[in-house]
Amino acid sequence: VDESELLTVPDGWKEPAFTREDNPKGLLEESSFATLFPKYREAYLKECWPLVQKALGEHYVNAALDLIEGSMTVTTTKKTFDPYAIIRARDLIKLLARSVPFEQVFRILQDDVACDIIKIGSLVRKRETFIKRRARLLGPKGSTLKALELLTNCYIMVQGNTVSALGPFSGLKEVRKVVLDTMKNIHPIYNIKTLMIKRELAKDPELRTQSWERFLPKFKRKNLKKRKEPKKKNTKKEYTPFPPPQPESQIDKELASGEYFLKERQKKRKQMEEIKAKQADAIKKRQEERNKAFIPPKEKPVVKTKKASTEKKIDIEAIKEKVKNAKKKKLGALPEEEVKLKMAADEKKKKKK
Repeated sequence: VDESELLTVPDGWKEPAFTREDNPKGLLEESSFATLFPKYREAYLKECWPLVQKALGEHYVNAALDLIEGSMTVTTTKKTFDPYAIIRARDLIKLLARSVPFEQVFRILQDDVACDIIKIGSLVRKRETFIKRRARLLGPKGSTLKALELLTNCYIMVQGNTVSALGPFSGLKEVRKVVLDTMKNIHPIYNIKTLMIKRELAKDPELRTQSWERFLPKFKRKNLKKRKEPKKKNTKKEYTPFPPPQPESQIDKELASGEYFLKERQKKRKQMEEIKAKQADAIKKRQEERNKAFIPPKEKPVVKTKKASTEKKIDIEAIKEKVKNAKKKKLGALPEEEVKLKMAADEKKKKKK
């Protein structure tokens, strides 16, 4: 027998159920687990608690609900023979406290179903970013979460700072990966595409033993490794031990130009001349802009069209043929004699028939 056949599990194989015959003497010690639940779950737990006790009673596990303390407790009894039943009961009350409905929770008591509670509250620092990424996991109207549930065969419940998943072991592994990647700013659609391809490849028996890396998509990150260079670069000047030269004061500038020694009347006259010169320049520019509207646009040069050549070769023979054909054709209505002959010929044909 090939080693590959020994390592693979045959299709439809199930592990036999654990019965009383496997452990006839039961358990030596009594084990118990307790968990707290929030106040808003109290009304729902009151309603479904008889169903919880009935489901756990089949596995000989007691369940108690303490509304004063706000806790749920599960304990083994003398009749309990399955040592793992108390672990499943512990997971059951944990999921009930995490707002998972009882219709899904009671599946945890089956052998091929497990649960995973993923803590996502401490994976992102900013609260706003955390809320956005959690909403991305849900998708528009819960479509992303529904697609993930169909691909992994798991029930997923996003509640507060945790994500509760319930289903087979292989599906739980994929759910944990998708949830953690989403919190690391990797969109869940990439992982969903990969899961869809894996699902199709698993149907082919020849590809089961081969590597699937060539078929799986490779998504490149668009994050730029290099920092964008700014448009304006501030270049540092060379260091010099000497201080920069002192800027000239207004008095120094007036001394250099000679304005300092002018009288006040002369200074005012010079200022007025400068103002008038500026005004004249502004008026000149304004007038030029106004005159632009009266400048006619440049016309395109007229292109002279070539006169069509009147001299064409006349085909005399073609004209003669047209005249002959016209003579053969009889214009207007047929004469009365020809019409009568035609009528007589048509009647003879009808009689013969």
